[in-house]
Order: sequence, then C-alpha cells, then structure tokens
Amino acid sequence: MQKTEVRLSRKVAEGIVIPLGPANLVAVKTDMGMVGCGAFDVVALDSFSYPAAKVKPSSGPSIATIDDLLKGIVKETNRSAMNRGVTNGMTGKQALELL
Repeated sequence: MQKTEVRLSRKVAEGIVIPLGPANLVAVKTDMGMVGCGAFDVVALDSFSYPAAKVKPSSGPSIATIDDLLKGIVKETNRSAMNRGVTNGMTGKQALELL
C-alpha cells in the first residue's frame, strides 16, 4: 500500500493506492469525505452520511494513480457529497476541494 500527501488549495488530503494484482484501488480522503476509483460504493457510504464520489479516467483504461484520480471525471456522487457541492462532470480534484 502506498500513501501520499495530496495538497489542495485549503487543506492537505491523504492519497492511498492499494495494488490488487491487475488493478489498483485508488482513493483520496480529506477530513470531510473522499473521492475514489470506480471500485468504491459511494451509495453505501452515504448510509453513514459520508460524502463520497467516484471518478472515471479522463484518459486511458483505468484509474491507476493519484494523478489519474485527480484528473478523472466524477461519474457518481452520493447525496452527502452533493450537499457539499460535488456534481458529476467535475474533476476529482475539484470534488476534493469541496470536501
């Protein structure tokens, strides 16, 4: 597992990459919520009132790195994240700035 500090405009978040054989599980979490790759169930996290969104790659076949996640496009957002201003179509980094 690799942990990386991710600097946002108003805070520092924690990036996590977990190699799972042919794919990586990738997420960045802030003090308020998280943005992750397509493997995350953001609806389930909403049952805990935890703001979360998942992204699809902006280019390439999958989200494999923190940089891919930051440049990725939000494709699903739970209600808790929507209440903080996160919407489908923004980049992963834009979503994290709101969390």
